[in-house]
Amino acid sequence: MPPSEVSPADPMIQMSVHSLPRPDQQATAQRTRVGRLKMLAVWAVCAAPVLASYLTYYVIKPEGRTNYGTLILPPKPMPEGPPAWVGLQGQAVPSASLKGQWLLVTVAGGACNEACEKQLYLQRQLRETLGRDKDRVDRVWFVNDTAPVREALMPAMKDAWVLRADPQALQQWLAPEPGQALDAHFYLVDPKGEWMMRFPAHADPSRMKKDLLRLMKANESWDEAGR
Repeated sequence: MPPSEVSPADPMIQMSVHSLPRPDQQATAQRTRVGRLKMLAVWAVCAAPVLASYLTYYVIKPEGRTNYGTLILPPKPMPEGPPAWVGLQGQAVPSASLKGQWLLVTVAGGACNEACEKQLYLQRQLRETLGRDKDRVDRVWFVNDTAPVREALMPAMKDAWVLRADPQALQQWLAPEPGQALDAHFYLVDPKGEWMMRFPAHADPSRMKKDLLRLMKANESWDEAGR
């Protein structure tokens, strides 16, 4: 057939044209992939110390190592609200205010009997024995009733948290050993606000100190002193 007689619709001569990606588009896509890989690498580097310290302490148990305190697995998050903690002046204290530090917690009524006074004294002395790591630990006294807190106790609680705790929120978060009262123990809360260890009633301070120092060392790469 002469060229002048060829029909445009003739299937023998129909052609499809596909566009090829431009060089600048390929370069942009390549940069995007590289950027994402770099971001994932940075995240992995930042997260590795946290994951490693928790795996070391919670999962990997080197032969011959024993904890004095009882590990709480999984750790229990601090109640977030309604306000579970109230300052002695009646102001609500958000849970977020307590995060960012290790918390060495004791629980007792406001009247604070002899056993309570002993706990508060031991709590203060134990923190002092941690040396340079003491600034990574806050003392907390949760007052679990409405009794007035004796003024004579307050000088010893300087630089510590003294908070009235909602009893229901406290019982849903912390728990004593079977047969023991809530105020018989020290409780350890990590900087994320999770209860992760309970020390025995009538705890041995030297053995408590060993557990605390071990935790400080395991987490020194991501937990800094001070708030």
